[in-house]
Amino acid sequence: MRAILDTFSQVFRAIGANKLRSFLTMFGIAWGVASLLLLIGLGEGFRSGQRRSLAEVGDDVIMMFGGTIPALPNQHTGMRPYKLTLADAVAVQSGASHVRNVTALINRGDLKQVSEFSSSGGAVMGTQLSFPMIRHLPIAQGRFFDQDDLAQRRQVVILGQKNNALLFPGHPAIGAFITLNGYRFQVIGVAAKIGRGNNDGDNQKVYVPLTTMMELFPITGENVPEDAITSIQYQPITEKENEDAKADVHRIVAANHGFSPDLKDAWEEWDTIKSNQTVGMIFTAMDFFLGGVGIVTLALGAVGIVNIMLVTVQERTREIGLRKAIGATNRSIMTQFFLEGMILTGLSGFIGIAAAAALMAVLGSLLGNNQMGMDPPRLVPWSAAMAISILTLCGIVAGVYPASVAARLEPVEALRKE
Repeated sequence: MRAILDTFSQVFRAIGANKLRSFLTMFGIAWGVASLLLLIGLGEGFRSGQRRSLAEVGDDVIMMFGGTIPALPNQHTGMRPYKLTLADAVAVQSGASHVRNVTALINRGDLKQVSEFSSSGGAVMGTQLSFPMIRHLPIAQGRFFDQDDLAQRRQVVILGQKNNALLFPGHPAIGAFITLNGYRFQVIGVAAKIGRGNNDGDNQKVYVPLTTMMELFPITGENVPEDAITSIQYQPITEKENEDAKADVHRIVAANHGFSPDLKDAWEEWDTIKSNQTVGMIFTAMDFFLGGVGIVTLALGAVGIVNIMLVTVQERTREIGLRKAIGATNRSIMTQFFLEGMILTGLSGFIGIAAAAALMAVLGSLLGNNQMGMDPPRLVPWSAAMAISILTLCGIVAGVYPASVAARLEPVEALRKE
């Protein structure tokens, strides 16, 4: 035990004897570790922020909109626009084997919303009962629509969080009335806040039953079907079946509108599953790149420690010769220099990890959880484990080689060195 304490005492005295050199060596390693962890932490913040933003839209949602059928070679017909219809949504619900939930909706942004206290704008959405199963719409007060609301085409409305504050400032909304382009609607529900930051688009929406919307505020225009809708939104049976689900829906809608489902330019849609996968691939590639940069940085730091330790061996040649002359073994000499390299590497790595964690905690408190597109950076366990593993390897390399050089010195030759 006493020998071990003496060895560590000699190690720390040797490190302290060259304070500036030791500081610069440790700073290089600490900087590399902190940079690696911070960059990966920022990347993971972006990744989780994008996932959360997509989750605010809904789980595994695919949205289809009306499009334009492109002109075909050797045919006299030109480009032809088409509108999705409620019949399309019904056909998808009954005929798409890879689809679990479907909702049709109408989106109108030109309807004036007025209460006895104020007026407001924002989108008016005609929705079905299945809408909350597909889209993220938490209800904070009251209720969502029921079957009777749609069957009887009731004039009832659910307010978004911001529209509630604008139309009923400081007053209860449930049971009160608003008008939409002069039609009187009763408020039966208020949605909770959706999204983060200042993006209030979803919070300024109001929702009415789709049947009521189609009766009072249908989509109109030249060659527009009576049951025209803005969008069909659906979910595949499982996330992995998104392409099969899209193929089913394309086949059904194309048959209803008289064109080939293979015409890629005819489809206007957004697949949130595919978007999420793309984002994941981008940030995984970034993690590999940043991890590679970090490995190279730490390897260069290890080379620096090897050089420093070799210089130290050169400077302390007489000391090594004297110690060996009075009985120090090769093992004890090698242990001392090996521990010096390991302690320099380990201590600087610990400082780098602690500094990165502290900086990410500060950034997290400054950014909060409401920044659009980004969560606060966080210390990723696998990156910390990788840093520790690389540091251990670097410490071994930085300690073993200089230590073996020191241990191989002959006492007589070492004592002759000036």
